Amino acid sequence: MALPICLTYIAIFSLFVICNNGVEAFHEIYPDLQSISASSVSKLHRTGYHFQPRRNWINDPNGPMYYNGVYHLFYQYNPKGAVWGNIVWGHAVSKDLINWKELEPALYPSKPFDKYGCWSGSATVLPGKGPIILYTGVIDKQSTEVQLYAIPENKSDPFLTKWIKPDAFNPIVVADHTMNASVFRDPTTAWWSKDGHWRMLIGGKRNNRGMAYLYRSKDFVKWIQAKHPIHSAPSTGMWECPDFYPVSLKGTNGLDLSMVGNNVKHVLKNSFDVTRFEYYTVGTYLKNKDKYIPDNTSEDGWGGLRYDYGNFYASKSFFDPSKNRRILWAWANESDSKEDDVKKGWAGIQSIPRTVWLDSGGRQLVQWPVQELNSLREKQVKISNQKLTKGHHIEVKGITAAQADVEVTFSFSSLNKAEPFDSRWVNPQDLCALKGSKVQGGLGPFGLLALASEKLEEFTPIFFRIFKAPHKHVVLMCSDARSSSLKRELYKPSFAGFVDVDLANNKKLSLRCLIDHSVVESFGAGGKTNILSRVYPTLAVKKKAHLFVFNNGTERITVENLKAWSMKSARRT
Repeated sequence: MALPICLTYIAIFSLFVICNNGVEAFHEIYPDLQSISASSVSKLHRTGYHFQPRRNWINDPNGPMYYNGVYHLFYQYNPKGAVWGNIVWGHAVSKDLINWKELEPALYPSKPFDKYGCWSGSATVLPGKGPIILYTGVIDKQSTEVQLYAIPENKSDPFLTKWIKPDAFNPIVVADHTMNASVFRDPTTAWWSKDGHWRMLIGGKRNNRGMAYLYRSKDFVKWIQAKHPIHSAPSTGMWECPDFYPVSLKGTNGLDLSMVGNNVKHVLKNSFDVTRFEYYTVGTYLKNKDKYIPDNTSEDGWGGLRYDYGNFYASKSFFDPSKNRRILWAWANESDSKEDDVKKGWAGIQSIPRTVWLDSGGRQLVQWPVQELNSLREKQVKISNQKLTKGHHIEVKGITAAQADVEVTFSFSSLNKAEPFDSRWVNPQDLCALKGSKVQGGLGPFGLLALASEKLEEFTPIFFRIFKAPHKHVVLMCSDARSSSLKRELYKPSFAGFVDVDLANNKKLSLRCLIDHSVVESFGAGGKTNILSRVYPTLAVKKKAHLFVFNNGTERITVENLKAWSMKSARRT
């Protein structure tokens, strides 16, 4: 997410007015707070193994890449405080995607072409030449956005600690007279084609239509706009942080961006600025026409597929050539108040990096935490063949429940008690709010109670509930924060998504939860439906946190196999 723009500052209300699709979305800013650095950093809800810098505000992941044996993660960062403002490109490096070394910021406003901000972008590694960063700059108070490039000062530096922004050719792309230059941002990683051109996408909108503009270049500095966007969709508003990449129809390996062919599909992801949710489609890239056509297996818009149905935005992926995989990151914002953030001295985390591939059915993506995360697993406990009748819950003892990794498979003998599905239930989040973990059902709700207090005054339920539609069963997965904290003024949503599984021949559902003090990151059915929630318990903290499995349905559920691990904290230097 580059700077939320068409911005007008209203001093009285301390607001940016963001012109979105004819609707003005108000994002509060706090000039008096954005440069206040806390004297000490609170560790109460701070994560142990999700990435966050030592202090202050972060948002979008930028320019992730693998280069000369090192993983690089850049991110929007306020070096002076714990609310949005003073944004630069923070920079951290890692050998394993889990343990990180923080470096000095890579980019900060220093030139006329980025005087008013260095906003989100990507990194491309050019064969034989090394990495180039593409990013959005703002050149004036009218919020004119342009696309810029930066290169390492010293490519032999193993950490690429310093970056320069050449005056020659910058800005490399400006909006033409037909475009709104205040909604024109977030260049993607570029891909090379056999016609000798590099290509990249830039997010935008025209009226209320989301746009992914396409640009071509032979030398990576002189870019020409294609006659038509690679894709657009009506009534979706501004497309931020577009991502475009190929996926294999066979196997789980990731692909370099330049891959095309009969065994390749493409994914186009956009972050919808109006509601801060992300949507993607799987489809076909017609390279000779530079057009992307989504398959008809999911909606191309608000009802479409999402990487994650929770607190997950501005995601960015990259191809990891060292292990032939595609890795995905996203920003998870806080759900507490600005006063809480200033007091604790930090705000924002990154999701666990996820490996991404195309499901064998070719309809949707699957995501799973990178395998390196398993290196943090310590003490393990197991539960096998535990029966759960209606209203029954049992505690998973013997681990640090505030910082844990849990994998569980639930099974059931019959689908007969599944409740009828109402065709009006099109929004899973609304359905989760209606049919929460405390509402008795037939087949479900069943799942986990994470970050729970001993007497269940606080808990975050992650659960399934199964319904019977005319021609199939509908599986709802929820991560419901409404009971997560006794603190009333928090944002506590009931996040949810539907799970595309066939239960007729396999009456089982799996769930993995990464529990990390103020985040519960959940993967349903092997990573088909995923939900990241931010929660802030007051009782269920540190050693006072508990973990339970539960069933509130009339159908008996079996905890067929549960494994849970205490997790070490990742190294931060």
